[in-house]
Amino acid sequence: MTGAQLLDDFLESQPNGIHKSHRKLAKLVREAYPIGVPALIMKSSTDRLGASAGYSFHLGTPDDLLRRIASWLFTMAGERQVVLRRLIPALWNRHGREDVALAALILANLDHKMLETNPWEILASSINDTEPAEALLLSIEEILRAGHSKPSMQQLRGWCGGRLVESHLALISVFASSKQGVSIEDEAVALLTSVEIPNEDSLLSRIRDRIASEAP
Repeated sequence: MTGAQLLDDFLESQPNGIHKSHRKLAKLVREAYPIGVPALIMKSSTDRLGASAGYSFHLGTPDDLLRRIASWLFTMAGERQVVLRRLIPALWNRHGREDVALAALILANLDHKMLETNPWEILASSINDTEPAEALLLSIEEILRAGHSKPSMQQLRGWCGGRLVESHLALISVFASSKQGVSIEDEAVALLTSVEIPNEDSLLSRIRDRIASEAP
C-alpha cells in the first residue's frame, strides 16, 4: 500500500464532527504528518534541520502528502471554512515545518470573498515575532500562485511601520511578486530599501539589494 493510500485511509476514518473544531483538526493533522513517510528514515536529520531553521519540528512530510491533507480539509469543511481560517494561527503558533507549509496551503485556497477576509492580513496577524525567511516565503508563494493580488501599498506601509518581522514580510512579498513579472512601485522601493536586516541576514540582504536595484 502506498503512502498516499495509507494517509487516505487514516483521514477517511476520522469522524465528521472533528471538522467543527480547529483545535481537534490541529491535533489530527499532527498525527497525519508522519503517515506515508517511509519509516521516517531522515527523522534525526530533519529534526536537526528544523531546530536550526527555527521550527519546533520537521518530520520530512513531502509536499504531495501535505497537499493531500489540505485537499481533504477543504472537501470536508464545505462552507464551514471559518474553522480552517481559525486553524491557520494555531498551526503557526505550534510552528512545525509541516504546520507552516499546511497553513500556507489553507490560507492560499480559502474562499476569502465568502469569508470577507484578506490573505495578507491573515498571514501578518498569524506569524510570530521572529520567523525564518523560508517560512514566510512558503505562504507568500502559495498566495501568489493561487492568483491573489500582491500586497497593497497601504499594507506595505503598515507592515514597515509595525513589527520587524512584518517589514521582512513586506520585503519578501514584493520581491516574490516581482519575480512573477509584477512591477515594483517607486514608493515601495524607497520604503523597502530602508528595512532593517538583523545581523545582515544574507538572504534578506540580497533581496533588499535586488529591490534597491529597481530604484530609478
